[in-house]
Amino acid sequence: MISPFPSPSPSPSLFLPLPLPPSFSDIWNNTWYPKAKDHINTEKTWYVVDATDKILGRLASTIAVHIHGKNLATYTPSIDMGAFVIVKRTQKLYRRHSGRPGGMKVETFNQLQQRIPERIIEHAVRGMLPKGRALFNHLKVYKGPDHPHNAQKSIELLIRDKRVQKQR
Repeated sequence: MISPFPSPSPSPSLFLPLPLPPSFSDIWNNTWYPKAKDHINTEKTWYVVDATDKILGRLASTIAVHIHGKNLATYTPSIDMGAFVIVKRTQKLYRRHSGRPGGMKVETFNQLQQRIPERIIEHAVRGMLPKGRALFNHLKVYKGPDHPHNAQKSIELLIRDKRVQKQR
């Protein structure tokens, strides 16, 4: 009896993959991993942010992204790749507890703003960074327009403001 299907074993050389030249296989098998020596503190970018009339949460999240280095194409979580950020003009219900009975201290936004205005932005950015002090040390907050880091040739970091402005 003649089968309507072709023979099950055609010549084996038709279906074998062709060997690739060594140059192609080397490209596909290499993984690039950033070295720590490539991201030392002296070569990091410095950004300046003006915090006047900015929404605190948007300001803090943008600062946290740049400090952590997530805006870079070479981002790796295990290596400190972020930049330094200088925040100017931070004159923007915080609670803290001493751990003892009756040790709850409640302070309004205005009271904290008069006492330590830098603490407001520091607290917001610290909550958006990974735990640990290493990345938090990249944040420099000053309440006035002047800062002592002029020698670092800092770049202006623009914060998008999504508030709708009414045109009258």
